[in-house]
Amino acid sequence: MAGEVAAAPAADACCTRCAGCSGQSPPPHNPRHEQHHRFTRRAFTLLGALVVGVLFVVVLGEWLGLLPALTRRVPWPAWLFFIGAAGFPVFRGVLRAARRRRVTSRTLMTLGVLAAAAVGEWATAAVVVLLMRAGDFIEEFTTERARGAVRSLLARFPRTARVVRDGAEQLVPAAEVRVGEIVVVRPGEEIPVDGEVVAGQAVVDQAAITGESMPVEVGPGARVFAATLARLGSLRVRATHVGPDTTFARIIRLVEQSDRHRAEVQRLADRFSGYYLPVVLTVAVLTLLVRRDPLAAAAVLVVACSCSFALATPVAVLASIGAAARSGLLIKGGRYLELLAGADVLLIDKTGTLTLGRPQLTDVVAFGGATRQEVLELAACAERYSEHPLAEAVRAAAREQGIEVREPEGFEALPGTGVRARLNGHTVAVSRLSPRIALDGQGTTTLAPPALPEQVAVTASRLQAQGKTVMMVARDGQVVGLLAAADTLRPEVPQAIRRLRALGVRHMELLTGDNEGVAASVAERLGIGYRANLVPEAKLQVVQEYQSRGHRVVMVGDGINDAPALARADVGIAMGAAGSDAAIEAAPVALMTDDWNLVPYAIEVARRTLAVVRGNLAFTAVYNLLGLTLASLGFLPPALAAAAQSLPDLGILANSSRLLKLRRPVSPPA
Repeated sequence: MAGEVAAAPAADACCTRCAGCSGQSPPPHNPRHEQHHRFTRRAFTLLGALVVGVLFVVVLGEWLGLLPALTRRVPWPAWLFFIGAAGFPVFRGVLRAARRRRVTSRTLMTLGVLAAAAVGEWATAAVVVLLMRAGDFIEEFTTERARGAVRSLLARFPRTARVVRDGAEQLVPAAEVRVGEIVVVRPGEEIPVDGEVVAGQAVVDQAAITGESMPVEVGPGARVFAATLARLGSLRVRATHVGPDTTFARIIRLVEQSDRHRAEVQRLADRFSGYYLPVVLTVAVLTLLVRRDPLAAAAVLVVACSCSFALATPVAVLASIGAAARSGLLIKGGRYLELLAGADVLLIDKTGTLTLGRPQLTDVVAFGGATRQEVLELAACAERYSEHPLAEAVRAAAREQGIEVREPEGFEALPGTGVRARLNGHTVAVSRLSPRIALDGQGTTTLAPPALPEQVAVTASRLQAQGKTVMMVARDGQVVGLLAAADTLRPEVPQAIRRLRALGVRHMELLTGDNEGVAASVAERLGIGYRANLVPEAKLQVVQEYQSRGHRVVMVGDGINDAPALARADVGIAMGAAGSDAAIEAAPVALMTDDWNLVPYAIEVARRTLAVVRGNLAFTAVYNLLGLTLASLGFLPPALAAAAQSLPDLGILANSSRLLKLRRPVSPPA
């Protein structure tokens, strides 16, 4: 449970490394994540300001009659060049979709561009192109960030390995390690292979792979994974999987494959276009055939493909994304809003997501006439020089109680078991409660079966059944107390779970690499289901299981081990400040603060946004159908049809601007 004082330099190096590159949950302040979120917020803010600014100038200028005078000063070849150059990728995509007999919102807007250009409304055509390209920029930006996350994952894999060859240790590239070779891992180093420990003992932080909430103590016979961190102690590991066959490498492949295989969601505007486009074309053709008037037919196309249709979805999406970002919620694209709005299954990681990701002391039990304060004082003083996370939890609890953590007269680490120290002439030992550990009459830790008093054994069993890690405190060989520690639940989680139920999320399930007892304890408190002892592949299978039954799945996680499930879920939500880069980039939604109230808020934002989008589309449809009727009857010539396009824009902007006022509600205390 502890490390020796002599190992402090290595441990310090470990702490420096693991805060930035290990799979464990880093402290709340993470400069790298803050820089990422700051850059993303600025990019979206600048893009939104550009789009809204251009639209405002165009709409106001056309409304006041100033725009035509200005646009006439720009020669038509310049307009044509801009529209062709900026819209080329869109026009090419529309042609490819047409070859596959698909109609998208881009098809209708492309017709609007052509119709606007045909009647000389070059500014309108340019604005439509600008909106289409703005949407492309958002998607390309987030896709490239996701690819960068995979590259950063590869960069953290150990480059070298210390291998025993010909009786001596040799430093070789990790890719050259062969299955069956013995790899030496020193304190503070990352393990370069999957394998079995053949000698040595260490505390290994493997949360990135298994999801275990606390570092585990490993010894001969234990299984270890590549890219996990040996925080204390040294190991000799026989390699069983190397290079691309390691668990870590498989996780990276799963992220890539899951992202590629995620079905593309058809946007609301695309579905609307599939019905609306045939109506527009039919009216235009009938107008041409019956009235024999090309100008009237052109007017039909112009009025039907107005900017209001192009604005109906993207402005609402930009408004809601901007409002959500101010509340600490980063949504990486409009298509995820539709998926979030229909979510009915929520799958949740535990460590660092539902919980704080670090142990806290929950129970102090005294025996043999000792007091609780005395037990805590003995344990804290004995653990003064320990670097184990459980030792820090003990010291933190003592400080909260106002107990002075005195310097012991002597300190000794017991690898894989605990610590022993001399205090006021007494031998004090603190050790993890395990079937392999006992204390003899001299306070020495042995590997014999424990012979604990019945009262102590019953209390320890009760605490372990609650999913807690139990430690014994002994003075001169006699057990004087028990300490229990657990990874504590985030205080706002129960209230957030209740809000999710009120929103209609019917199925909620905890997915964790922790053991059955820990998982059951957390799930019971929240009233949700659970599955324990899961590796990353198993979490991914649970997501696929729900999806195969037709459910809309949202996954919430924070670590590398969650990345495949986050990428494969319909919508993945990553805990931002505590999350790893892999989780944040694999997930289309990220929480920039570790506040669980943002999870139900994300669904609320999505539903409000879809309601506004549907309202915009309905308004646009009614307005355009009225315009179609007037244009086809000859009451709306092309010039007036082009001018009429700006009228619904103000209504769309006003309706969508309501989303800018979205604020995260302040939840009452749980």
